[in-house]
Amino acid sequence: MFDLSQAAPRAAKLTALGIGVALLATACGGSSTPSQTGSSSAAAAGISCPAPSAGAGASNSQAATNTGPVPPSTTTTSTPLKLGSLLPTTGSLAFLGPPEVAGVNLGIKEVNDAGGVLGAPVSVVHRDSGDTKTDIATQSTTALLGQGVSAIIGAASSGVSKTVINQITGAGVLQFSPANTSPDFTTWDDKGLYWRTAPSDVLQGKVLGNYMATCGAQTVGMIVLNDAYGTGLQKNVKAAFEAAGGKVVAEELFNTGDTQFSSQVDKVIAAKPDAIVLITFDEAKSIIPLVTGKGAKPGQLFLVDGNTTDYSKDFQPGTLTGAHGTFPGTFAAESFTKSLLSVDPALKDFTYGGESYDAVNLIALAAEEAKSTKGADIAAKLKDVSQGGEKCNNFASCVTLLRNGKDIDYDGQSGPITFSDAGDPTEAYIGIYQYTNENKLMPVKAEFGKL
Repeated sequence: MFDLSQAAPRAAKLTALGIGVALLATACGGSSTPSQTGSSSAAAAGISCPAPSAGAGASNSQAATNTGPVPPSTTTTSTPLKLGSLLPTTGSLAFLGPPEVAGVNLGIKEVNDAGGVLGAPVSVVHRDSGDTKTDIATQSTTALLGQGVSAIIGAASSGVSKTVINQITGAGVLQFSPANTSPDFTTWDDKGLYWRTAPSDVLQGKVLGNYMATCGAQTVGMIVLNDAYGTGLQKNVKAAFEAAGGKVVAEELFNTGDTQFSSQVDKVIAAKPDAIVLITFDEAKSIIPLVTGKGAKPGQLFLVDGNTTDYSKDFQPGTLTGAHGTFPGTFAAESFTKSLLSVDPALKDFTYGGESYDAVNLIALAAEEAKSTKGADIAAKLKDVSQGGEKCNNFASCVTLLRNGKDIDYDGQSGPITFSDAGDPTEAYIGIYQYTNENKLMPVKAEFGKL
């Protein structure tokens, strides 16, 4: 996720790609129960967004699952597939680590339950990515490469990935991120070895900008992390909101490591915007009380993937009632969240769990298709297993088709996955959420878009 250090030169190229985002099917004026959704707070700010619904969103059950025994591989390997993970367990994105690690572990378990890849079990080595304030990612990458991994799943932060992508791909190892959203990676000189299941920030920015306008906001104030992720997503949200007829009346930046945000909050509140966008990481825990303490209603707040999480343990009930958040992916099916919880019962957040699970499955299936566990060979088959064949949505069903000589089209827990030549998903969902009185997330709907 996160990071657009070269947003300006990329803008024309991305526009040329023609981003198609489905507009909201209904207006944002739906009725809701104040005690659950905070619609009265939103209305006081001049905006009204749809009530959350536990059943909202896109289904992940469109593809068939395996119903019989998995046939053995006709090709075996003397070099079993070994994966590494480079995911955050410390730093400003540490809240993303548990669901991502759980997604990886669940994928590995299911692959091995189905007999492994090329006749051998798959193994994984987990390492911390930290964040951009440390050199943990470089050290972890060196350790993973030293253990002979064929692919590294991570990092979550685009800023962190930029510090290690050349190290990984230069070693002939596949890098597969479940959460990087920077458009910069589309044209990175990665020797065809960088892939991801998360869509570009351009898509999230367009969805969020349109959503605020559809909810009735005419003016927006923004508090933004002054790094490549923050300012890049800021530009995309702003462009979409202004294209929808809105006006950005305040844009206040802060730097990584800052702990005082009163100045930025005061300036945004003084501009009296209808909506306030917080493009931050865990700094939101400090900023949200300041914003609401200055009189902003929770229903005016719009969060993004860097900070849309469960705040039930952080704030008093009602602090975020009616606030909104977005992040890539469909709403996780109940069966999938139960599977993740079976791997890690302590999970409270499921963000990018599906993308991480899908990364494992895609790598394993591409290795089967390539009949090789070498990084470059796996990368060469990733596009093949993502499109043009019979749909399937887990390793067992997909590998059964492959071993029976069929072409496959893997669609996973993160939604439909069809890769471009550059290793980007060409279509994706952005989930829109609303906070309950308990400061927990409830889904509103998932917006589908193409890049």
